[in-house]
Amino acid sequence: MTINEYQKWTHTTAVYPNSAALTYLSLGLAGEAGEVANKVKKVIRDYREHPTLEERSKIVDELGDVLWYVAQISDILGVKLSEVIDLNQAKLCLRKENGTLSNRGGTK
Repeated sequence: MTINEYQKWTHTTAVYPNSAALTYLSLGLAGEAGEVANKVKKVIRDYREHPTLEERSKIVDELGDVLWYVAQISDILGVKLSEVIDLNQAKLCLRKENGTLSNRGGTK
């Protein structure tokens, strides 16, 4: 399945009020991103650098939920996910060329 096919598929599982779609979806995205962050926070709390396999699975599950909300918001805005990816890549490439990306203590 391509990313744009996935975006179309998300409609088959979308249940929310159309009158407040963008607000509902934005709040859902924030909530799911918070769940990702909370799971990662617990790894850090336990003084570990990497999640266990079970924790990794739960984080990946939440990332799927984040992606679903991103797909739906993109659709509401009339943009394909592939376009979102392309625009983000172009933005980051420009920042890299301009030297405005930094790697302070990171590994990638």
